[in-house]
Amino acid sequence: MSEPAPARTLVRSIGFTTLVLYGLGTIIGAGIYVLVGEVAGAAGMRTPLAFAVAGVLAALTGLSYAELTARHPAAEGTVAFVQAAFGRRWLSRLVGAALGVVLLTGAATIALGGAGYLAAAVPAPVPVIAASVVVLFTGIACLRVKNSASTAAIMSAIELGGIAFVFAVGSPALAHLPANLPAMIPAGSSEALGLLAGTFIAFFAFLGFESMANMAEETHDPGHTMPRAILAAIAISAVLYAGVALVTVLDVPLAELATSASPLLLVVTRHAPQFSTAFQAVAVIATLNGVLIEILVVARLGYGMAARGHLPHWFGTLHATTHAPVRTTLVVGAILMALVTVVPFSLLARVTSGITLAIFVAVNLSLWTLQRREPRPELTTRVPHWVPLAGAAACGLLLAGSVLG
Repeated sequence: MSEPAPARTLVRSIGFTTLVLYGLGTIIGAGIYVLVGEVAGAAGMRTPLAFAVAGVLAALTGLSYAELTARHPAAEGTVAFVQAAFGRRWLSRLVGAALGVVLLTGAATIALGGAGYLAAAVPAPVPVIAASVVVLFTGIACLRVKNSASTAAIMSAIELGGIAFVFAVGSPALAHLPANLPAMIPAGSSEALGLLAGTFIAFFAFLGFESMANMAEETHDPGHTMPRAILAAIAISAVLYAGVALVTVLDVPLAELATSASPLLLVVTRHAPQFSTAFQAVAVIATLNGVLIEILVVARLGYGMAARGHLPHWFGTLHATTHAPVRTTLVVGAILMALVTVVPFSLLARVTSGITLAIFVAVNLSLWTLQRREPRPELTTRVPHWVPLAGAAACGLLLAGSVLG
């Protein structure tokens, strides 16, 4: 049924469009569907600006990932970048373990969040619903990557349709923009601090682009396709976030928005209540799509680390029919089952955020090191030398803020 990794390789079957939708499915979802209210609680009318600034900060690290994937298109993604830059196996293993923890806790967080939406319609405890979701998506992740990635892409398209619908039904509120524009620009230190606090929260709505790097060995012409897809996913997300945030803060009173667990639903309910149930279903799909994508990514991370000798070869085997790392995928599913039934949601979220920022610092410093040691002028994707340093500084400051906060 399976054999050692060197006998089979991952199949390149993912194109640019599928990869962009895959990335959007990771980035969008719980971010814009849930976090708008929390950002509004901190930044107020400056919420659209907070998302825009967060998008710029995320783009700095995204640019680093873009060049790094052109340099080292490997299934283990971040682990390959750190190994190439610093040549320390212990450091690569540490980063790989940290990335695995982030992806697993992130998937568990999303599963529990999505189960919270479903609990209103399904008469079962949230952990049971979350565990059922994990079983379903683990099975899908064991299919051929073209099938599983296409499933994620379809769900991503549904997410985008939901966001477009919110913007469309709430667009009449744009008539109030001229009168509210002064309030959207920070005029004092307290407002600036509120904007920074909102930006910190909004930054986590952009997480997910880094997972795209783990699909490099299954992407057509990854050195060219992967960087463009990463940047496209971040750019599209930033535009959608800022646009929907703008409509939402203009349409819904801030006090109501800041306390809502379903902020975008408020806009739909106000203007198109007949579609509220359908939109709730879209929100569930948007949230749970991240579970499937994270399972796919962790399985590829395990496969890539096994190929480099960081994990036993048992994890580096591919199924004879699907050419997917089925063994690793099943292990990932089992771990997720344990997490969603035992670990509290709030702890999962804190662990995911903190470790992710630390990994981003390592990734940015990896590119800075490689640019100095190996200029690679032939690369079609290259970023200025200041970008990785700025990305590392931004993530470091956000990490310090999360620890101190």
